[in-house]
Amino acid sequence: MKLYLGIDGGGSHTRARLVAEDGAGSTVLGSGEAGPANTPDGLPQALLVIEDVCRKAVADAGLGEADLPRIKAGLGIAGLNRRGFLDGLKAHPFPFEWTRLASDASIAQLGAFGGGDGAIVIVGTGSVGFARVQGEVITIGGYGFPVSDEGSGAELGLRAVRRALWARDGRIQHSGLTEQVLDRFHGSAGEIVDWTSRARPKDYATFAPLVMDLAEQGDPIAEQIVQESALRLDRLIHALIDRGAEQCCLMGGVAERISPWLAVSIRERLRDPQGDALDGAILLAHGPSEPERI
Repeated sequence: MKLYLGIDGGGSHTRARLVAEDGAGSTVLGSGEAGPANTPDGLPQALLVIEDVCRKAVADAGLGEADLPRIKAGLGIAGLNRRGFLDGLKAHPFPFEWTRLASDASIAQLGAFGGGDGAIVIVGTGSVGFARVQGEVITIGGYGFPVSDEGSGAELGLRAVRRALWARDGRIQHSGLTEQVLDRFHGSAGEIVDWTSRARPKDYATFAPLVMDLAEQGDPIAEQIVQESALRLDRLIHALIDRGAEQCCLMGGVAERISPWLAVSIRERLRDPQGDALDGAILLAHGPSEPERI
C-alpha cells in the first residue's frame, strides 16, 4: 500500500488529505485543516501551518511519526512566486519520502482536469488564472493583493471599505452596504484606517459574503462592485481562452456566487471540475516537481 499526502495552502486556510493506493484503487485515510499558509505571514509561519495540518491528517488516519518517511507528499501553496519563498520550502527538511512543490493554481488545475489540458480560475481570498495547453503552462495574474487578485474576496472587501469611506465623506450616496460596513467600525474613519494598517487579504475577504448578499438583493453599490469584479474576471478568462484553453473551471470560495454575474459567452465556456485542489496535490505527489512553472 502506497501513501500519498496532498496539501493545499491557501490565503484563508490550509487543508491536507492522506490517501492509500493499491491495485484496487485509492482510499482516503485522513484529513486535516489549519489556518492560512500563504506568504504574507512569512515562511516560518507557513511551515508551522503546513506541519500542523499534515500531522492532523496523519493522526486522523491512525498513523504516527514512524509512518512519515513512507509518505509521498504534494504541496501546493499560494504566493509561491514571492522572492525567497520557493527556495525556503525546497531547503526545508520535510519528513516525507519526497515532497513535490507547486502553486495552489497548479494543483487546482491538476485536480480539475485530472492531469489533462484546460484552464482554471481560482476566485477565493485571492485570484489567479492557470492553464495547461499542449504542454505549455500559462499563468495570468496571481501577483498578490492589492496589486492583483482581481475579482477575489479580498478585492470585493477592499472596494466595499473604500466606498463606505466615500459615502461617509459625502462623495457618493449611502446604501445598505456602506452603512453596514461603517457599522462594523462604529462609524469611525480612524478605526478603519487603523484596521487597514494591520488587515490581511483574508480580513478584507470577510466582507465578500455581505457584498454578494446585498448585490443579489439589488443594493446599488454592492451591485456595482460585483459587476466590476465580474468584468475583470471575464477579461482574465478571455486571456486564457485566447491562449488556447477550450474550457475553464471556476474554483474557490467566491466562484459559485460570482459566476452568474459573468458574461454569457464566458459562462458557456465554464465546466465543472473533475476534482478539487487536494486531488491535484495528490496527483502532484506522484510526479515531478514543477518549480519552474509556478
